[in-house]
Order: sequence, then structure tokens, then C-alpha cells
Amino acid sequence: METTNFKRIKHGFFPEIINREMRISSPQTFSRHFSSSQVIVEKIDLYGKLNGHEGCVNTVEFNFNGDILVSGSDDKHVMLWNWATKTKTLCYASGHLDNIFQARIMPLTDDKRIITSSADGQVRLGEILENGQVKTRRLGKHQGRVQSLAVEPGSPHIFFSCGEDGLVQHYDLRCGSASKLFHCFSFKETNSPPLNIRLNAIIIDPRNPNYFAIGGSDEYARVYDIRRYRSDGSNVSDEPVNLFCPRHLLHSNHVHITGLAYSKATYLFQKNMGLGPSPLSLESETQLSNEEPQVYAGHRNSRTVKGVSFFGPKDEYVMSGSDCGHIFIWRKKDAKLVRVMVGDRRIVNHLEPHLCMPFLATCGFDKDVKLWAPMAGDAPALPKNLKKITESNRQNREDQSPATLAPDVIMHVVRLQRRQMFGYVERRYSRSDLESDEEDGDEDYISGLANDITFSEEYPGKNFGDC
Repeated sequence: METTNFKRIKHGFFPEIINREMRISSPQTFSRHFSSSQVIVEKIDLYGKLNGHEGCVNTVEFNFNGDILVSGSDDKHVMLWNWATKTKTLCYASGHLDNIFQARIMPLTDDKRIITSSADGQVRLGEILENGQVKTRRLGKHQGRVQSLAVEPGSPHIFFSCGEDGLVQHYDLRCGSASKLFHCFSFKETNSPPLNIRLNAIIIDPRNPNYFAIGGSDEYARVYDIRRYRSDGSNVSDEPVNLFCPRHLLHSNHVHITGLAYSKATYLFQKNMGLGPSPLSLESETQLSNEEPQVYAGHRNSRTVKGVSFFGPKDEYVMSGSDCGHIFIWRKKDAKLVRVMVGDRRIVNHLEPHLCMPFLATCGFDKDVKLWAPMAGDAPALPKNLKKITESNRQNREDQSPATLAPDVIMHVVRLQRRQMFGYVERRYSRSDLESDEEDGDEDYISGLANDITFSEEYPGKNFGDC
């Protein structure tokens, strides 16, 4: 009997269908290649809107299973959505006195526990009772706005918060109070006292939850090890275990690290590009000769805290919101811009990729949550006026002189959403199945840089930092 020696056809999406039909590719491999295909990314378009909030929507997050979406708004309410049917399943008053900046569903709680942070400095817990009512209580307090929460992967109990007061706090829902870990200060380079770092972002390494990273009002993304801290909040040292910063921005005083929001660009780091525990320990140029981080340009971030994330089953793409109201998606390996979409009338604040599917939720200045998915149609991946959009963003960045800017910006080391599948619960497939394709090497961080501005001229009376 004659047999045919089939070889994998490597290029294009249609050959992947053939490879699957001929059983050359496994269903898992086909699914990953489908979701990461540039053809699919270029087809992403508006799928629907979730209406219900009465103010700017500042946060959207999927639950662990990916079937429920939680949102928080300037209206101080939290809403749960069945995004597939575009229906609201729950709405409750959070108990916050000011705008909600982040809402997270705690994993492995049957979606019954939701933590929130706000401009009022509070960190609160909402517990959904059996009768459908929601009981809320305060868990912690900062002196200033709390922009970010970080949940320990796979834990229904543990999370962190960081605030503009520079304080990092650790929470265990089995205990009655928060543990104050440390205040973040600038690195002391002169005889003057160190400055407080206004923190705007915190994230946990999903592959090793002992490490967490923070960032705020200077150019450094700091990585810490929770094992250095005792249960009472005392510690051996407040020194980070590693730092990340584009080397040409070392010792800058006019930029601040953001998630993938940025000043002039967005930077992609690998773990081996760290600076060590302190920039003051760098003794020579040879220590600064690490490979340059990848740069993703075209968008603009200066008004609000921007969300930024990887996209694709193996983080093949990088995406960010922009002050021009557009969503930008770049190919990670070479920073090529592959998709630009209008995401908001004014500003896109936050982007949340689905854990398993090529699906995206975004929010911003508008009062709705927007849903994005690959759609049939002939709309171009890049708008005809792209050059005008990017040039306008460049001009606006250059027009904002750092000498007159007030500090109020962010860092957001990306939530490596696809890596969460490795970080805690091994779902659906074996680890060998998930890692069978080409490896990307070391884990990546994305961060960005942003200049600070005030808004009295263009939008008098509006504080975009609260939106």
C-alpha cells in the first residue's frame, strides 16, 4: 500500500486548515495558530457594546473562566456582564466615595468576591450573597488614589494594592486587615532626601507569584520578592530585586513608566535586561550594554492611566490605548503596526484580552464597554489617515514640555495573560501541548513612558486623572 509523506505547510492561514483536516496539526496547535494569525488580528472589529454605566468606565476584567466581565466606573457602581449575550447580570453600589479605578473578580470564588480600588483611597470587597444581594466592606486605605490591584494567581485570598502615597499593601481575605509592606522612594543620588514615588501600577509574575512589580512617578519598574517580607509587614530590605528601564532614559526626571502607555514609545523588556537592584550600582557603560528593548510607537499617552497588554495565545502582539481615541496593535517580534481601530470618542483607557479566544474588551471616556472580535468584512486593517493620526500624536507629545508638567503618571508591567494558564491552573491541555510550538525565550515585560500634563486649556474643569 502506497503512503503519502505529508509535510507541514507553514505559511498562510488556509494551509493550517488543510494541516488540521489531514491531522498533521493537533486541534490545540490549530487553535493557537488561528488565534495568533495576523489575518485574524487584522479582522478584529467592533462586536458590540455594553451599556449601563452613568460615567466614564475605567476598568474591565474577565473572570478566570472568561465567561463573565466585570466593569467599574466614575458612577461608583460595579457591574457584571455576560459578554457573549451582551447582558448585565448584576449591578451594585461599591461603597466608594469617588471614581472606581479597578475591579477584579477573585479566582476560585464562584465569582462571588469582587475587590475594587478607587480615587477615594479605599480598597473594598463586595461579596455576593445567596439571595443575590451584595455586602461590601472596606479592606484597606491609602492616602490618595489607588489605581491598581494585583491578585495572586490561583489564590482566592491573596492580593496587593498600591497607591499614590507610595504605599504597597498585602491582603489576605482570611485575615481582618491589610499588611503595610513598604513605601516606595526614589533612589538617593545626592544629599537631598529621597522623594516619594506615586505608585499607579502593580502586577504579579504569573509564573512565579513570589515576585511582583510596581511603577509610578519615575522611570523605573521595580521588581520585589514577597518572601523578603514577614506576615506582620516587617521586612529584611525595601530594596527591589531588579529594575527595568530603557537605558537612554536612566536618570531622567520627566518621564514615568506606564504599562504600555508611554511618553514617546512603548518598550518591551526581557528579564535578562534588568539593571539589578539599584541604578546607582551601575558602574560603567559596559553594564548598560544590554540589548535595546523593543519600541512600539504611534500612539499617545498623557491624560490618563492607559491599559496595555499582550494579545494572542503566545503573546504575539502588543496593544495599547491612546489619547487620540484609537486602539493600536503591534506585532511583538518586529513592532510592526498591524491594526488600528477607533475605540472611543476621546480616550481609550483600558484593554482586556480574553484568556482563550481572540477577543477583546475596552473602555475609556465613553460610558460603555466595547467588545471586539474577528468580524467578516473588508474594512482595512489600518485607516487611510494613519499617517495623519500618528503625526498628530507625535506633535502633541513634542508640544508637551516636561518643564511645565505636574507629576501624575503610571507604570503598568503587563499582565502576561496567556502565561496565567501556566501560572496556576493547568486547564484543558497538558503543558507539553501548550509549549509544543516555538518558544519565545524569556518572559517579557512591557512598559511604557508618559509625560505628565495638565488639562485646563483643552478641557477646563475636567480632571482626566479621575476618569
